[in-house]
Amino acid sequence: MPILHIVILALVQGVTEFLPISSSGHLVLVPWLAGWPDQGLTIDVAVHVGTLGAVMAYLWRDITAMLNGLWGMTKGKGVNADVRLAFYLVLGTLPVIAVGFAMNKYIPGGIRSIEVIGWTTLGFGILLWLVDRSSVTVRRMDHLKLSDILMIGVSQCLALIPGTSRSGITMTTGRMLGMERPDCARFSMLLSIPVIVGAGVLKGLDLYQTGDPLQVHAALTAAGFSFVSALVAIALMMAWLKRASFTPFVLYRLGLGGVLLGISYGLM
Repeated sequence: MPILHIVILALVQGVTEFLPISSSGHLVLVPWLAGWPDQGLTIDVAVHVGTLGAVMAYLWRDITAMLNGLWGMTKGKGVNADVRLAFYLVLGTLPVIAVGFAMNKYIPGGIRSIEVIGWTTLGFGILLWLVDRSSVTVRRMDHLKLSDILMIGVSQCLALIPGTSRSGITMTTGRMLGMERPDCARFSMLLSIPVIVGAGVLKGLDLYQTGDPLQVHAALTAAGFSFVSALVAIALMMAWLKRASFTPFVLYRLGLGGVLLGISYGLM
């Protein structure tokens, strides 16, 4: 695969992973629009691993606090808010693991239809706007309850359909529960960590077993570029959400979804 293709895909993934506009949808769209061969799931996962590094670097304080809390629990210090958050992340990940395992078995190549991406981009963009506009902001991340986590975790399963956006649907659910926008984004990013780790481990084993040095080099290059672009995108998004709404992301989704549907149905 040409290095230029890898770099562009990595930059697109890094920018879109934590914005509510669907990174998986864009990873399907870029080669389709450019006329490139589909990059396959190995590169898809490599760029996701790069974004994993970025979110861990950005949220290192939260991650360190959870690890310290878990270590303290083993020393008999009891369960504190950080330990509770760690358990919540595990609980919120279980639904998508179950559904993702089933999809990997029965639809190993995933869903890569432009028509589907068009509808999900448009539909879930409208849902995000409606929820963000009507929800009352009354809760922070440490106010989440067990039932809230289960709701967010189940909603995350919808992101296995490209165009939905994992960050978008979890932020939408968080806003529906009355969470502040920055806290929605922060919890969504934390929740991405176990999901990306699981996918990275599975595909990493497949990559290792191929023994193809060119494929390994391509994956490492993709991960590096997606790491840098994701870190920048996260910082800009969090700064924006502290003083504004999700409307710009919604408008982007409406425009992109409309264009994709127009192309799919021969209107453009």
